[in-house]
Amino acid sequence: MSDADERWTLPAGGDGQPADRAARDREHGIERDVEDPTLHEPVLVVMLDGWIDAGGSASAAMQALSQASESTPILSFDDDTYIDYRARRPTMQLRDGLNTDLRWSTIEMRAGRTAGGRDVLLLLGPEPDMAWRRFGRAVALLAVEFGVTQMVALGAYPFAAPHTRPARLSVSSPSIDVLATVDFARSSVDVPAGMAGVLEHAMHAQKIPSLGIWAQVPHYVAAMEYPAASVALLDGLDEASGISIEALGLREEAREHRIRLDRMVAEKPEHESMVRQLEELHDLAIEQESDPETGSVDLELRSGDELAAEIQEFFRDQS
Repeated sequence: MSDADERWTLPAGGDGQPADRAARDREHGIERDVEDPTLHEPVLVVMLDGWIDAGGSASAAMQALSQASESTPILSFDDDTYIDYRARRPTMQLRDGLNTDLRWSTIEMRAGRTAGGRDVLLLLGPEPDMAWRRFGRAVALLAVEFGVTQMVALGAYPFAAPHTRPARLSVSSPSIDVLATVDFARSSVDVPAGMAGVLEHAMHAQKIPSLGIWAQVPHYVAAMEYPAASVALLDGLDEASGISIEALGLREEAREHRIRLDRMVAEKPEHESMVRQLEELHDLAIEQESDPETGSVDLELRSGDELAAEIQEFFRDQS
């Protein structure tokens, strides 16, 4: 076992009886709503708020999956163990001076089943603020207990890409074998990790295939909703795991959003010029991936900040 895997060694001993499981739950801050959910080889899909999710694309994809699978909560994780309330203060509901309620940030796991009969587990909520290794072990314990066959994490990041091309996907995984199963872009970069990356290693240590799927969102629309990337993530999830949902509403929203963006960009020649340059960069990148001998071409692009501001104003006026 490697040093990396050693960090994710699960607690040994115990016979799996309720008393033993209850002790482990207390240690890892697991609070169950359903004691023994009926699951058959589920796929665990992860989308935790707080790390990179340009345009809210991964959140929207997760919401569509949750609705399509009719998911219901089966457990949550103790807020006091994993949440920093100074960073994520509870929301106080004040009505005519009466403090009616406090709403807390909670990480939960939900179970559902797609129309195709596939069981899914959804891990969603805020990314933990602390005790990351404990949280990783907790999720790994649950994955082993529930017979999880694969983990897929969803995310999205701003990129110099045009909205006129399908949103590209990139991949991350601790396993070369897993990388070989998908035809997504691969990057080489040192970046701060999110909890999804930590869970990739926690699952890998338990021999559960794990990967992250990342959608590229055009940098000039990254601060607003971008349903095309959400659709791309759902299609990528299907390719990687066989979890398929129609998400017809989201796909129609992506089509309408594209029409409105085209209309906005067409209003100014300089915007059209920038998009054409991004298209050239995009197409060259695709060509280079298929033919490494092509070489690289660098294009000087002006900042997308001006276009981003105008697009946001345009969409506000249209609403």
